[in-house]
Amino acid sequence: MQTAFLLYDRFTALDVVGPYEVLASVPGAETVLVAERAGPVRNDHDTLAISAECSLDEVSAPDIVVVPGGLGTRLLLEHEPLLGWLRRVHERTAWTTSVCTGSLLLAAAGLLKDAPATTHWVMRETLSSLGAVPVADRVVEHGNIITAAGVSAGIDLALQLVQRIHGDEAAKAVQLGIEYDPEPPFDAGAPEKLPRPIADAVERVFRSREAKILRAGTGTR
Repeated sequence: MQTAFLLYDRFTALDVVGPYEVLASVPGAETVLVAERAGPVRNDHDTLAISAECSLDEVSAPDIVVVPGGLGTRLLLEHEPLLGWLRRVHERTAWTTSVCTGSLLLAAAGLLKDAPATTHWVMRETLSSLGAVPVADRVVEHGNIITAAGVSAGIDLALQLVQRIHGDEAAKAVQLGIEYDPEPPFDAGAPEKLPRPIADAVERVFRSREAKILRAGTGTR
């Protein structure tokens, strides 16, 4: 079963690496990192590059697609080479998935019209404007599309995929293998759990980074 992890300029690294570690842990898994063009692709902090092994043209029928989020999504909402690829492969995938703002790309490709989906909490309104129905849940399954909320939720999504495909015991074994037993110092993983001024400050940081990316623009992969 082939899982294609989509890369594009200014993706969020954990959105790829987290699900990758889970899904690559299953015996017999075939994984491929794919981008518009093969080669190194930089993350949204511009501090890390991951190399795409294949171009979009070389990966035409993956069983699973994982679309990460990242600030680069805002530059790709009308980028037909990537959106067209998502539409084409979705016709044959067993599962089409996204992490964080990767759901914006699924929505822009027309795959989430009137469908429940999740994304990073800051971008729920944008997801709605693209035709989806935003849900505040950490992981949302709709048909053969699964969307995950912000960044770290990609690990939860991947474990749910393992459960759907291989069963409970396999998913539990993978979770134990990666020792995924989070004990964060604070119960602060959702805006509803914090005083509004803190959530507002976090949103301002995201909006500032987003505006900077949109002003500068980047090449697309």
